[in-house]
Amino acid sequence: MDHATGAMGSLILKLGELLKEEYKLQTRVKEDVKDLNRELESMQAALRKVGDVPRDQLDEQVKLWANEVRDLSYKIEDIIDKFLVQVMGTKPAVKPRKLKWLKKKMCDLFTVFMARHAIGDDIREIKARVEKVAARRDRYKVNDVDPAGPTMVDPRLSALYKDRKDLVGIDDSLSELTKMLSIRDGEVSKQLKIVSVFGFGGLGKTTLAKAVYDNLKVQFDCSAFVPVGRNPSMKKLLTDILFEIEQKYRDSSTSSWDERQLIDELRTVLEKKRYLIIIDDLWDKKTWELVKSALMCNSCGSRIITTTRIHKVATTTGEVYMLQPLSPDLCKDLFHRRLVGSKIKQPNHLSTEVHDKILHKCGGVPLAIITMASLLVGKPVEFWSKVYTSIGFGHEKNEVVDDTRKILLFSYYDLPCYLKTCLLYLSIYPEDHLIKKDSLIWKWVSEGFIHEEPGVGLFEIGERYFNDLVNKSMIIPVEGDKYNGIITGCRVHDMMLDMICLLSKEENFITVLDSDEQYTISHCNARRLAVQ
Repeated sequence: MDHATGAMGSLILKLGELLKEEYKLQTRVKEDVKDLNRELESMQAALRKVGDVPRDQLDEQVKLWANEVRDLSYKIEDIIDKFLVQVMGTKPAVKPRKLKWLKKKMCDLFTVFMARHAIGDDIREIKARVEKVAARRDRYKVNDVDPAGPTMVDPRLSALYKDRKDLVGIDDSLSELTKMLSIRDGEVSKQLKIVSVFGFGGLGKTTLAKAVYDNLKVQFDCSAFVPVGRNPSMKKLLTDILFEIEQKYRDSSTSSWDERQLIDELRTVLEKKRYLIIIDDLWDKKTWELVKSALMCNSCGSRIITTTRIHKVATTTGEVYMLQPLSPDLCKDLFHRRLVGSKIKQPNHLSTEVHDKILHKCGGVPLAIITMASLLVGKPVEFWSKVYTSIGFGHEKNEVVDDTRKILLFSYYDLPCYLKTCLLYLSIYPEDHLIKKDSLIWKWVSEGFIHEEPGVGLFEIGERYFNDLVNKSMIIPVEGDKYNGIITGCRVHDMMLDMICLLSKEENFITVLDSDEQYTISHCNARRLAVQ
């Protein structure tokens, strides 16, 4: 849905181009173009609302309507592009001899006349189709689609209840984070301390925070571990903190309290207590500022830990602990534990090459390793290579894979529509490819994905889009020179790339062909084709 919104934006700009005097459209055709433009702007607004809702939560009629708008926008864009090429292509680059020039001029005038006549007919036909699609929008009440609400069942919930002995590679991180929370030289022993755990989705931020919480909570007067998530209910969030801090409030009539009353009560309760509070899965600074206002900045040696996959949120909350992927040895350990339930050596009959390729694809991300292992449990080892090359993280029907997909989609649906379109475009690149930043931004510009802003260049806006994707942990920045810290490119984690490719394929945004796939191109309705 989201790439359709982006495509619609560039299409509206092209329609505006048609109204320029140099194209000399008939007055009636110009009026049709203006009407079409207004209706497409209305559809674009509806598509934005649809794009904010996870696909599995959409009504089937709304999905069909969005797909119809997508195909229609492609059709209109093709018509306009054909017209612009016919008209602009008639202008000679150099002056030929007079007789040849006269003949060519006559042919060009005829071509332009026919093009203007044809686009008039095409615009009228398209306008009629758009009106029908608009009627279906009203009939299906697409404008009434609500954005995704608070997540009721969070697939990360199981991370809170893992047995310590089942956790792999957490000891070093646990020790480092605990050390950051302790008193250092020169610090006031009783001052409030805040540490934010930052990292890519699936690295184990929640698991680490819960392990630290379980270790340290006995040292505090009161404690709370509260998940936030996307689009949180602030009232519920504050109520959850209050309930965990003081059990007595569970039996009181706090349901009628507003946010202001909850904040006041929390500040009163925490004023003279040494507390440990974990705010898990923060997505925006606004939520943090409200939560922070409720947590009393006392001088009792209290500690707050936040977890987030958004870098700007992490730096806003406090000192940052950047969670790193697992080392190769720990990856193997976790992989084998998940396969057979206990730590064993690599099976002799398992190809080292296949084994290493599987772990390389996981990139040290615990969630990815667990997901891949869950796909291979019970499957004959000789078929592992086939499984690895054919499924990825976005295609298999499996409960663990579904949970992984949901965790990745949390990040995806948090993006504005223009960033979703830019992200989906990355499906043109193969795994482990170093994507050059400048080249990527110019490709976004040429596709019309960059929204114009007064007084700002398109490339500069594209750089901001690129930095936003880095900040939201969607892409991995690559420095051209480790000494100057300048970002010159990026990579996409394999787990994320699989998800991007799946979404792109579902929406017919980009069709990817590789050496293992046999497609008959003439029968493939591809909008964009990437050959890898």
